[in-house]
Amino acid sequence: MRQLVARTFRENILESDSKSRRRKEDILFMKSLNVLGVSSSMREGSFGTKTLKIVLDTAQKYEAKTRLLELRKMGMPLYNPDSDSSMQSNMKLQKVTDDVNWADAFVLVSPDYHGSTSGSMKNFLDYYWEEFAGKTFGYVCTSHEKGLTVMDQMRTAVRQCYGWSLPYGISVNGEDDFNEVGEVVNSVLDKRLKMLARDLVVYGKLIRGQFLQDISSEVTDTFVARYR
Repeated sequence: MRQLVARTFRENILESDSKSRRRKEDILFMKSLNVLGVSSSMREGSFGTKTLKIVLDTAQKYEAKTRLLELRKMGMPLYNPDSDSSMQSNMKLQKVTDDVNWADAFVLVSPDYHGSTSGSMKNFLDYYWEEFAGKTFGYVCTSHEKGLTVMDQMRTAVRQCYGWSLPYGISVNGEDDFNEVGEVVNSVLDKRLKMLARDLVVYGKLIRGQFLQDISSEVTDTFVARYR
């Protein structure tokens, strides 16, 4: 089913490189990074989505191209590995897949539900595998606690797909961290959001650049060899 959504991983890599006109010798030194922010709250005007927009806007200052994916607007069907008809007929699902293939890096945002990720985030992650390989991920959790178990679960899923994670995440308590008009009033949070945006772009370029260089080479002593 995952192959039907995205054709094949190799075809998408080749098309992505062709569209961006990257020469092999330039791959390692990426000038820009495509960052996809994924918000998984079903609540309109959620603090998680507000926070994500801040991160994406800040990432643009570091020459990143950004897109926002709000899962509440997509209506992704429950992942079923035995069914492929929904893949071919669901245009919104195809749009999600196009965004995933476009991205070089991700910011995943989930509310804290009983110490776990939202169902929509888990469902989103279930759809993809190879599409996450060699890409860098940052994490944000909206929680009245620290949201550590939530971010650990997202990090574990990404690791299983051979993605790379920033070594920290950010917890947001909307009622304490934002004012009535949606502005961040917590100076520590503001600093950490700027740090996340900067680190994601800087380290994301390095990791993605090396991955693309390895996949276009004949080096065998690398995990990337399996994706050729």
